Amino acid sequence: MKKSGCAILALFLALCVSIFVICLLLLGLGTKAARSVVRAEPEKKFEEQVLAGGKGPGKIAVIPLEGIIAYGASGALGDSLVQDLKAAFRQAADDPSIKAVVMSVDSPGGEVTASDAIYHEIQKFARRKPVVYFMNSIGASGAYYAACGSSWVMCNETTFTGSIGVIISTLNYRELFGKIGLQAVVFKSGKFKDLLNGARDMTPEEQAYVQGLVLQSYGKFVGIVAKARKLDEASLRSGIADGRILSGTDAYQAKLVDQLGYIEDAYDKARELSGAQGASVVLYKRAFSFSNLFQLFGQSSQAKADIKIDLLQGLPDLKPGRVYLLPPFFAP
Repeated sequence: MKKSGCAILALFLALCVSIFVICLLLLGLGTKAARSVVRAEPEKKFEEQVLAGGKGPGKIAVIPLEGIIAYGASGALGDSLVQDLKAAFRQAADDPSIKAVVMSVDSPGGEVTASDAIYHEIQKFARRKPVVYFMNSIGASGAYYAACGSSWVMCNETTFTGSIGVIISTLNYRELFGKIGLQAVVFKSGKFKDLLNGARDMTPEEQAYVQGLVLQSYGKFVGIVAKARKLDEASLRSGIADGRILSGTDAYQAKLVDQLGYIEDAYDKARELSGAQGASVVLYKRAFSFSNLFQLFGQSSQAKADIKIDLLQGLPDLKPGRVYLLPPFFAP
């Protein structure tokens, strides 16, 4: 009986100690949570990789913009190009150690609305801190549209830029359908409902309507360029704003860019504009997480499972009926 009584007492004491420890842990967690609420710091979505060290305080953040600009496209920062760029600018704006941003761009352009959203985000950020927009190999059409929101535009002499214009395309396969014995049957509520139906020819009224939509977007594009670059809009329309691609040298002569140089020159310009001459340069990159790792594994296994032949590999997958800001050589 004495042994069993001692055992019960020991269990009781152990239970009391366990409850006491749990209470201490809960108290600690509660205190930590309260402190985190008081010192609410924005969560950083992107990690910083040092590209160039500095001799003074402050940092210049490099934000990459690569590939076709579209809401459904993935970019260098993650899965959603437009949303990730917005998040990167918010992080840079909220971080007092970030004195300026350099956008490192390699993009032929893309969708009108997505390009306009990035332009707006750059313009909003540039009211608080300088943005140097550097175009590497290509920064044309929608990518140049976005550049107009920045504080300073740069490129290399050999960069392809410009292409101030708007394009919308579709395929006409009426004759192909006739050869293989197919015929499209369409029921529509209005005369413009199947506007870009490739199974028939467009009417003159439909062509005029689509052309009007294109010119409406084009007018906004040219207006933004004229205002940002302090150029005469009429001269732009009758001159270089006809969709042509320009070299960096020609773009500089046409006053579409402020400076020719290399990415290192863009870092120096950002330091100059921000007054942070000794600032280091950091690249924003996607932060590591297990969800990203699992996603990469999923993409890898999917790539092994899908075997396909793509004769147009490397070209953008343009969707019929969407309005694009792209150079002419991307048109079908």
